[in-house]
Amino acid sequence: MKTQETGSSPKFASKTTQQDAPALSVLFKDSIADLYWAENHLVKNLPKMISAATAPELKSAITAHLEETKGHVVRLEQIFELLGEKAIAKKCDAMEGITKEGEGIVEETEAGTATRDVGIILASQKVEHYEIASYGGLYQLATTLGLTDIADILEQTLAEEKLADGKLTDIAENEINYKAADEA
Repeated sequence: MKTQETGSSPKFASKTTQQDAPALSVLFKDSIADLYWAENHLVKNLPKMISAATAPELKSAITAHLEETKGHVVRLEQIFELLGEKAIAKKCDAMEGITKEGEGIVEETEAGTATRDVGIILASQKVEHYEIASYGGLYQLATTLGLTDIADILEQTLAEEKLADGKLTDIAENEINYKAADEA
């Protein structure tokens, strides 16, 4: 298999390796495995953001989303079960990059500042937007493939990701951005 510039194998080959599976089904399952890795990675990464955040409402929002994320992992495991597949994670280069960027923001900003909190919000929203795009696309694929039960599960998680993004926007707009603007 050809290695991409990221050093990992291609996420999806245009030709299926499973003789009976249509290419779209293979892409769908591969994408579920990618998202499964991403959500598990977030379960490990979000506690770092919680401890780096200062504003109580930001800490609370990320803590609540950590609990939701654990539920998203369980839902993805249900999806694997409905697909008759073993729950296997496939490294998500995108989520790894987004979370590394977030760690960089924490390292480059001063602890205890609103500026760091703004950076954490920005990094968190990048995560949410990736997840919104992923769950939205997978919802559409599940619908196309006639996987109604799976589409319902994906739609539920998609709604939670959108709410989490909205909470982060509210936190930024209501106070933190203004505090950061006044910092030296």
